[in-house]
Amino acid sequence: MKPRIKPKNPLLFVFEPLEDDPQFFLRKLFSFDAAHLGSRIYLAVSGGAEPWNGLLVCTAREHHASLLRQFPQLVSHEFLGKWLYISQANPEFESIALDLAALARKRDPRLGVESKARIPR
Repeated sequence: MKPRIKPKNPLLFVFEPLEDDPQFFLRKLFSFDAAHLGSRIYLAVSGGAEPWNGLLVCTAREHHASLLRQFPQLVSHEFLGKWLYISQANPEFESIALDLAALARKRDPRLGVESKARIPR
């Protein structure tokens, strides 16, 4: 029996604005690929079945209202309600995801939560 090769996440393009940041690295988070900047996790993407098919915005609940005013297409994730989510099926997915990546790049204080993942050397 041949070993299964897991396909690459089709949404990794969202992290391109972060790639040249010296503190950027990727880690797996459940079925998601999560973007870290230093000790904080900012965004995570997954190309699975709903509700695991899009972008998770890692944030504290106190920032939800502000982010929802700026990005009304975001919703509280069905299972991870502390974080916001936009489905890849949303027609504005790509532009919103890239706007959020740009905010992460600027270290917008509404984004990011402390991570327990070790920073690679």
